[in-house]
Amino acid sequence: MKKCHLTLAITHWVTSELALDLNCELGYDTGDPLAVTLVLDSDGERPVRWFLCRELLADGLAARAGEGEVVLWPLFDSDGERSSFCVRVGGGDRTALFEIPAEPVGRWLARTWEMVPRGTELEGVDWDELVQLAE
Repeated sequence: MKKCHLTLAITHWVTSELALDLNCELGYDTGDPLAVTLVLDSDGERPVRWFLCRELLADGLAARAGEGEVVLWPLFDSDGERSSFCVRVGGGDRTALFEIPAEPVGRWLARTWEMVPRGTELEGVDWDELVQLAE
């Protein structure tokens, strides 16, 4: 199994006027080729771990994607260039909004596609074994 990690500074938008800087980590492991791990406040006392579909992350860099407890959308600068993207996690009254720089995440995501190309994620799955486990 190969792994790929990225640590970067992000912004937690507590309110539209109150922003906190914190670190986050993105992780990818070829042993679970469909998923990306997002660890929010990775240096804090209580980091929060979310598992996202890698395809959802890629889609959210380009356009609004997701529903329910995880929604992503890109933000653009005054020149129309993608500068960052937002991740909203949680549901109901308990949601949190994070702004993440797009460029380093895009480069990191490209490395994950080199490790396991898009569309090949399930090629190594032993379907017979999974069926036996389900029975």
